[in-house]
Amino acid sequence: MKHRYTAKIWTAALALLVLAPSALLAQAITQEQIVSVQQVGAVAMSPDGQLIAYTLTVPRTADEAFGRPRSELWIVPAAGGAATPVVEAPQSAGSPRWSPDGSMLAFSARLGRDGSQVYAVPTTGGEATALTHSPLGVMSYAWSPDGKSIAYTAREPEDPAMAERRAKGDDVQVAGENVRHVRLWVEILESGQRVAVTPADRTVRSFIWMPDGSGFAVQVTQTTDIDASYMFRHIYTVPLGGGELEMLTQTEGKLGGMAFSPDGKSFAFISAVSMNDPIAQSVFVVVASGGTAVNRTPNLKATAQSVGWLDDKTLYFTAAEGTRSAMYRLPVDRGGIDLIVGGGAEIFGGVSFDSRVRNFATSASTAMHPREVFKGRVGESDLDRVTKHNAWLDGVELAKQETIEWTGADGWRIEGVLIHPLNATPGTRYPLAILPHGGPEGISSNGWNTRPLYPAQLLAAEGYAVLMPNYRGSGGYGVAFSKGDHRDLGGKEFVDVIAGIEHLADEGLVDPERVGISGTSYGGYFSAWAGTRYSEYFKAAITYAGISDWVSFTGTTDIPYEMSIVHWDTWWFDDPGLAWDRSPLAHINNAQTAMLVGHGLADTRVHPGQSIEMYTALRVKGVPSGLILYPREPHGLLERAHQLDFMRRYLEWFNKYVKAAVPATM
Repeated sequence: MKHRYTAKIWTAALALLVLAPSALLAQAITQEQIVSVQQVGAVAMSPDGQLIAYTLTVPRTADEAFGRPRSELWIVPAAGGAATPVVEAPQSAGSPRWSPDGSMLAFSARLGRDGSQVYAVPTTGGEATALTHSPLGVMSYAWSPDGKSIAYTAREPEDPAMAERRAKGDDVQVAGENVRHVRLWVEILESGQRVAVTPADRTVRSFIWMPDGSGFAVQVTQTTDIDASYMFRHIYTVPLGGGELEMLTQTEGKLGGMAFSPDGKSFAFISAVSMNDPIAQSVFVVVASGGTAVNRTPNLKATAQSVGWLDDKTLYFTAAEGTRSAMYRLPVDRGGIDLIVGGGAEIFGGVSFDSRVRNFATSASTAMHPREVFKGRVGESDLDRVTKHNAWLDGVELAKQETIEWTGADGWRIEGVLIHPLNATPGTRYPLAILPHGGPEGISSNGWNTRPLYPAQLLAAEGYAVLMPNYRGSGGYGVAFSKGDHRDLGGKEFVDVIAGIEHLADEGLVDPERVGISGTSYGGYFSAWAGTRYSEYFKAAITYAGISDWVSFTGTTDIPYEMSIVHWDTWWFDDPGLAWDRSPLAHINNAQTAMLVGHGLADTRVHPGQSIEMYTALRVKGVPSGLILYPREPHGLLERAHQLDFMRRYLEWFNKYVKAAVPATM
């Protein structure tokens, strides 16, 4: 299959957009439309600022074989206009990176038999050619500053004897055996020579080049498990040709992005402030030769998400600030943080600058559309939208969405995103759907919130008010707020949610006798907790991949350290009474809420047994309940048929037990 882009391909696509039925009478969003949403992912601005490459998540259609969505690769002029495909479905591509001179666009893809490799196409158009030739594929990669090499991470090969045994059916799995670390490699493009940079007994989680190309900063763990990736990374430097890892600075807890200043003298990174900080959310700076890092955002009432340099003395960082997004300028030689852009309608992620660090691209959503390509310029406050996918949204009527606030436990100010019932009539009280985010360090933002597990606009179209609360423990409000639920999971953080219900009832918008709740992961725990401990408040609950027993969860999850050290701030065996008391199963005798329980059978984060335990207890107690198990699904819901099935059952459950308020004793 050929992988090239031409203006001709886009001409036909543009014609379809022009003919889209945007002038037709708007209708409410449908389940079929939700599973068809396309979203922009990673973005990369060319060094000259003229082009933006981006990935586009494209769900499978009803006519295709089942499976996960694909990730296409596109290029669009930064000034706007016709976008051009580089790699299209059924192929997938990711991680677009322009060469330093802007002559080529690289990306990762599985286009051959050697797993994922780095490919590139000329900016002027043409065929994709392989840049790397890693025997076991490439995980992440980056151009060298001079554009002559590619650095990438790859997993160590399996022991030949182990592979031979497995081929004969001796495939027993033993903890601690056949551990395969991830190493950093450099491949010289002209010769194809490959050099291992890091040792074989450490796992590289992320890396960046030094500005002069002489080496790397790497985030490394001693073990390969997921918990280590969350909790036990440390930052080292290593020379280009390999050698000893030298710790750059002492860190504690979670780590995020990192960046050298252009002159290579300073180093910035995002980090937790302690082992029990739920998020890497503060910006630290240290001299590049090593030493003690300084927290430059100690009083930030937001969560830093990415960091970089505008010049040798000035940082920028993006942040989630409550339900909004912003990008800030931070001079390293004086105090003060200045807003560059944001705080408005667009909820954006990471940014990609041109070589002058003046123009940038980002992906952003609003309440009215999923993530699209936007561009901005330092010194100008507005973002400009560049792409427009999902043209069918022009024919969809969406409900009003806004940020609201109320007073939670202990007088804390709590925010949330409220979606009003579509075409609401003043003076009417509506049923309420609470949709808590996961984490608990997740964030409900005032952007596009509708997806199969959280069908917010679908509920609004059905006549529900929808509240997505940022209870204490959420990200976006600073370190103290995100630590606000320590040793109290399901305590005051849930009182914050109850206070939100009471606030909307006092406002006259909702009927407090018709309230349902639905969430995933920690949001699923909230839903199970609502349907047991706080059952008197809720007519229905839907829990997907939720926690029902904190003790058995900790023994079966792939993140026991992260959940215990960070969120509980204690181990269950040090306070078993508290762990059991905050488990939904401990309050099953109080359960009166009709509960629908769902789970993916390939979930390693929250074992499916958590949902089976919950359903079994509800069934034994005679509480209306249902159990849905989805094959192949991980800690989420990715396949089209499963997504449609879940939303259908979701609406039926809420409409029966919340909207119609059928007694749960039936």
